[in-house]
Amino acid sequence: MTTIQNVAIAGASGNLGISILHALLNSKAFNVTVLSRESSTATFPDSVTVVHVDYTSVPDLTATLKGQDAVVSAVGTAAINTQHPLIEASVAAGVARFIPSEFSADIDNAMSSALPVYQPQITVHKALQGLAQTHPAFTYTLIRNGVLLDWSMAKGFVIAFDSETPSLYDGGDRPLSVSNLASVGQAVVGVLRNPRETRNRVMYVHDLVITQNKVLAMARKLAPARTWNPVVVDTADLEARSRDAYAKGVVTIHSSLGLLIRAAFGEGYGGEFQRVDNELLGVGFKTDVDLEAMVKDAMDHTLVPGS
Repeated sequence: MTTIQNVAIAGASGNLGISILHALLNSKAFNVTVLSRESSTATFPDSVTVVHVDYTSVPDLTATLKGQDAVVSAVGTAAINTQHPLIEASVAAGVARFIPSEFSADIDNAMSSALPVYQPQITVHKALQGLAQTHPAFTYTLIRNGVLLDWSMAKGFVIAFDSETPSLYDGGDRPLSVSNLASVGQAVVGVLRNPRETRNRVMYVHDLVITQNKVLAMARKLAPARTWNPVVVDTADLEARSRDAYAKGVVTIHSSLGLLIRAAFGEGYGGEFQRVDNELLGVGFKTDVDLEAMVKDAMDHTLVPGS
């Protein structure tokens, strides 16, 4: 495989999927096909081909993927397991590269890999590895980008700017790798532009490394009239509560949150990447000036005017 030209994307209407789709289109390097659920009413740019598919039907997906060089999956967390028919169809259709929907923590870290929230992704990894061994023409790339910074700040995950008592996980000084949505989209483009170097590999990318206390200090500087009295939260307690919920069969975004926080902020869980592949993938780094601008934007959208 020397070049990738035809790319199909699943989950293109989600927050991350939209960013990946825009990056693919802006690169002007690919012919892009969007795979959309048969029931979906989402709309897409005129420059892409939209095909409605049955994600449970391997024959339907196989026929759709004929002629595609790569498949990028950006399906949501709740739909991770639906990728298996898509992967099987990719192999049958002769797709050369599959990028699964991961885009998160360092799941190769021994402690993070033991968290139940990541078991669906790990099952997908094993399936891809097995298929790549038995079908040498089929390859994969896993992309890990840490916490999605712009999305997470808007949701109050890094610092809840609209709360007088925001949570500081394990004290707020744990460094963690973070990336904006647009940077993840650029990382996908970088993988597809470098198929040989990224073949059957995990690629790490981040915009910068932050701590909660650093972000909070910027918020205090930007809004000196505001008063924040942060509360230290033990991530081990959050993990225990989430595991208890899982044990009772309660597997939701809410019950998973403690596990995701543990992976990001817990000691030894690999929240800060020790190496990144930004240079190969053509992804630049952000500065503290960029970070402060992002903090200001998040605060402008969450704080009540005049507060």
